[in-house]
Amino acid sequence: MTKRHVGGAGHAVDPQTSAVPVRHGALLAAIIALVVVLSAGIYIGVSADDGSGDHNNLAAGRAPHNSAAPASTGTWVGAWSASPVGAEPGTETHGMAGRSIRNVVHASAGGTSARITLSNLYGQQPLTLTHVSLAVAATPNNAAAAADTMRRLTFGGSPTVVIPAGGQVMSDAVRVRIPHGADVLVTTYAPTESGPVTYHPHARQVSYVADGDRTEDVTSTAYTEQSDYWRYLTALDVLSDEAAGTVVVLGDSLTDGITSTVGANHRWTDVLSDRLRAAAGSGDTPRYSVVNQGISGNQVLAAGLGRPADNPSGLSRFGRDVLDRTNVRAVVIDLGVNDILRNPNQVDPVTVTDGLRKLVRQAHARGLRVVGATLMPFQGHRGYTAAREAVRQAVNAEIRSGKVYDDVVDFDAALRDPYNPRRLRSDYDSGDHLHPSDKGYRKMAEVFDLDDLKGSAPAEL
Repeated sequence: MTKRHVGGAGHAVDPQTSAVPVRHGALLAAIIALVVVLSAGIYIGVSADDGSGDHNNLAAGRAPHNSAAPASTGTWVGAWSASPVGAEPGTETHGMAGRSIRNVVHASAGGTSARITLSNLYGQQPLTLTHVSLAVAATPNNAAAAADTMRRLTFGGSPTVVIPAGGQVMSDAVRVRIPHGADVLVTTYAPTESGPVTYHPHARQVSYVADGDRTEDVTSTAYTEQSDYWRYLTALDVLSDEAAGTVVVLGDSLTDGITSTVGANHRWTDVLSDRLRAAAGSGDTPRYSVVNQGISGNQVLAAGLGRPADNPSGLSRFGRDVLDRTNVRAVVIDLGVNDILRNPNQVDPVTVTDGLRKLVRQAHARGLRVVGATLMPFQGHRGYTAAREAVRQAVNAEIRSGKVYDDVVDFDAALRDPYNPRRLRSDYDSGDHLHPSDKGYRKMAEVFDLDDLKGSAPAEL
């Protein structure tokens, strides 16, 4: 299958290498050497990177500034992503003006360069950011940056970017080594009011906030406020030398990992990512990164209130959150239980499966293979009724028949209580009888057949 780079409008162009024919090699080398010496004399003392590599000059104690990444080899893949969910309560008037937001995210793939996507989807006015930075965290779950990894990000060559209301923007690439499994710090600073803030709650990851412009601080001293939200940031891509494509997982709270241990990266998608990496190079297991597009409470069909809608439906967000992710090679869908639980009237199982088929058709139109999950049991949860259980069983029967997805991962069979299949097995249950424990999330990833991710969409389902 031909490698493809998939991205939305306005995405930065990947750096390309070029070759220049050389004549009179000795003369050309002497000219180049003279130019380099003269350029160094002209630009000495300037703190901005000229794009030729990493600079470690410190100006007034500030971290090194680095701009566009030089040409390099590798494949752009998604290392992390999160779906914008809504407008953060309490930020309607002022946004986060005058504060530095340091998002902490976990990279599912390593690489030699990086770029990010920022969203103002739920903003009601333009968002002006005068400083944005990226760094590798010194240690997990910490706001301090590892030495020599702090990079100032630019957008079309400028450190300032204005994101229109409802819009998003991708940064220029910067050269920095992102290790697989590292925490990455992405910090934004908005000097003016710009609310409300576009955010993703239930991050299961601690991020940080500081007063003033502390964007390029390498220490954690100023970051005294903690947050369990991701703000503005929706994607981290890396120019990877270890992954050849991206698996995108579309889901609800079961994919968002709402009951997993905070800061431990125990969502089932994290474990799936680790399995793919461990299996890479053995047989023909695909070398893919994994990105998580789960939203707690998400439904296939219905969305929340507002314009744009909070908690947008799977159908409405599929293009942005799945198809527009970088270099998508396969799609995994685990949706449908909230259509059953949150509908005040009993939902028709055919309505749910028809909605799932619409998602699959969109993926197939792009040549993408789709693996879908059965819906896990929820007896004991406050939303359980016998009628809803019957709908779940009917949806699962259709999924298992092979008439919805290209391949099926049977989470229901893997996590249900063998003595009462309407309930989660006790050690896989977080205690609310709907969401798994860390052990349950691990089980979900362990029963996933990695071979199901191979290949493209079949000619006909």
